Amino acid sequence: MGAFQEMRQPNIAAPLCKASWTCASSEQVATDVEKAIAIAKDGRAGPVHVSLPTDALEGESRPAAGSREKQRARNEKRQAARAPKPKLDAAISIEFLRAHVRPLVLCGPAACTRRGRERMAMLEDATGVPVIGMESPRGIGDPSLGAFAQMLAQADAILLLGKRLDFTLRFGRPPAIAETCRFAQIDPQQDEIARSKRAVRSRMKHSAVASLFEAMQALTQRAGKHAAVRSGWLDEVRAAIDYRPSDWARAKSTMPGRLHPVAALRPLQALLDRHPESVFVSDGGEFGQWAQACLRAPHRLINGVAGAIGPALPFAVASCIAKPHVPVIAAMGDGTFGFHPAEIDTAVRYPLAFPAVVGNGARWNAGHQIQLREYGPARAIGTDLLPTRYDDVARGFGGHGELVNDAAALLPAAKRAIDSGLPSVLNVMIEGLPAPVVKAPSLRSPGA
Repeated sequence: MGAFQEMRQPNIAAPLCKASWTCASSEQVATDVEKAIAIAKDGRAGPVHVSLPTDALEGESRPAAGSREKQRARNEKRQAARAPKPKLDAAISIEFLRAHVRPLVLCGPAACTRRGRERMAMLEDATGVPVIGMESPRGIGDPSLGAFAQMLAQADAILLLGKRLDFTLRFGRPPAIAETCRFAQIDPQQDEIARSKRAVRSRMKHSAVASLFEAMQALTQRAGKHAAVRSGWLDEVRAAIDYRPSDWARAKSTMPGRLHPVAALRPLQALLDRHPESVFVSDGGEFGQWAQACLRAPHRLINGVAGAIGPALPFAVASCIAKPHVPVIAAMGDGTFGFHPAEIDTAVRYPLAFPAVVGNGARWNAGHQIQLREYGPARAIGTDLLPTRYDDVARGFGGHGELVNDAAALLPAAKRAIDSGLPSVLNVMIEGLPAPVVKAPSLRSPGA
């Protein structure tokens, strides 16, 4: 009818969601929401878009008698119409892992919560096989995984456990993954398994459909029937993931009044270690990668496989609500801060206190580094920012802010920010270095 802001919203949202449709009437709101929740939770969890037109929102709702029961029956019918899901045979997957010398279990982002990491540790203890969670857009180059890429290239078997065989694993191709490496896959979605089989063909030796945590529990229980042997391979993989260059301890910027990203971040670990439920938020391009390489916490929120930047401040605000009285530290680049600075105002009003460490390199550094790499310095354009006083921005909203341009001043400033009881911005002037590519010279080469 040409209503205000009327557009085909479901069409716009459809490529980004598991399902997308327009609610037809007030009477359908409840059943549509119930249907949306069922779809969102089924298989690999994900978003569902339901567009609620004005007439549906403002109309009087008189659901017909038994409408919820009818919707539930429709949901059950839809589930029954799907192809039957074969029962997971955990023994096959365990045998697959134990038949190889250098096996790995790779888990997707859904496993990278505190609960998921605990389950991964249990599975690793039960099998003696390295179990690794992957959630970064940098994939095998994720700096928080240290020199893991060097070990991945040596693996002779990989069990994909809720982990897509996508760009983050270089689609299973060499040299990232050996051409002789064999695969198995357990995933909530059959079409994801089919996609993996198209990529690696005969190298896929076993697959099954199951939810992530169901599969982890079944594998752990099955493996637990036999004593796990801690192999040298497991120790090597863990050492590679923990590896950080020794010269990071002495890292200094070559620019006066600027900090090396490591010097801007590593001291904050002491604050995260204060509490068993601490939260670490990381966002941004290059500085965000340095943060993930330097810091760890029981709860970690990063910008995910999509690599979108900007949510650090909203994530920090939400974390303070989800985990009250727990240290929440957010690290972000200066470009990232510019997306949602008004969330400082939100945090002041509620009130929600956290320090936000802004690595101020006065540059969209991720784009800048790509331009340098692809075109050279003469064609690196459009990526400069001003050395804005983001600490002043925080104070303008009623929060706490400090400028930091000396490494020795960082930790005291962070402690003052926490003691202020306010949302805070530490505007840390950094040297805009490319994200680290961690390599351990002591690791054996592939095929050794």
